[in-house]
Amino acid sequence: MIMITTISLRLRVLLAGCVACAILSVLAAPAHAQTVAVMVNGDPITEYDIEQRSKLDFLSTHKQPARQDIISQLIDDKVKIKEAKKFGVDPTASDVDQAYGEMASRMHITADQLSKTLEGQGIRPETLKARVKADLVWGSLVRGRYKERLQVGEKDVNDRVKAEGGDAEQQGDAFEYRMQPVVLIVPRGSAPAAIEARQKEAEALRARVQSCEEANNYFKSMQSAVIREPVIKTSADIPPVLRKVLDDTPVGHLTPPEVTKDGISMVALCGRKATTLDTPKRKEMRDKMYAQKYTTTSDNYLKEIRKQAMIEYRQTSAEGSGEENSGKKPKGRRN
Repeated sequence: MIMITTISLRLRVLLAGCVACAILSVLAAPAHAQTVAVMVNGDPITEYDIEQRSKLDFLSTHKQPARQDIISQLIDDKVKIKEAKKFGVDPTASDVDQAYGEMASRMHITADQLSKTLEGQGIRPETLKARVKADLVWGSLVRGRYKERLQVGEKDVNDRVKAEGGDAEQQGDAFEYRMQPVVLIVPRGSAPAAIEARQKEAEALRARVQSCEEANNYFKSMQSAVIREPVIKTSADIPPVLRKVLDDTPVGHLTPPEVTKDGISMVALCGRKATTLDTPKRKEMRDKMYAQKYTTTSDNYLKEIRKQAMIEYRQTSAEGSGEENSGKKPKGRRN
């Protein structure tokens, strides 16, 4: 999900500096923490919820967030989840845990390590999981309800590309690649000698394999080796470094071996042909236009359902810090 990926990238950049924000780990008194600050459609937001989200936001940005901004985020999450349930979008706990684990994986750590990092800063993992859930259901809901509205026409893409100078140079280098990923499995924790031995084995196979048919015959019969189903990608889908590797590899041969977490990885290049379907610039423009449409649609939808929500601010002990502290509002006051 777009929003989820944004959270994970921000956390990844800042996790290394967590020690600097350790002073925020002090918890408020239990009685104050459980005080209800806002009711959203009958669902409470407590002082503890606000405190936890504030710490999470600080961990992500290294900036102290305004209290009202945090309250607004929590209100948004409440109304998003309620709206999604109306349309049957209600992920299970295991769905949320999977998304949480994927976020940790993108940081190159485990879910348990991410949880321990958060707990070290006085943040319950459930605080991040709640945010993940809201982003997860909202992305699915917006894309599902407004699929047609979010479509980007190829004519619009062409017009925008032309307006920015065109992509004639890239068209000459645009290809469609048909590939089969290959892995010589090396158990984690193996000695360097074992890794080196498999690398030599991979190099020997590179010299021997002359076609994808041969690659399939070799790797399907080998122990501790995997050859995956073919995948087709265009130049626009592949990073420049990998494009160069593929362009330097003869069709039917294997790319140079690379050490990965699974073992020694290569790609069997089964086909390469010129294409005018896409270029890196066209893909970049298409993605940018889609993101703009998504943001506009999402923002308008959220404004609409917030107007319909029943939001009641409660009197808190933190006087004078914003709208939520302006006194108890009549029950059912719409925000």
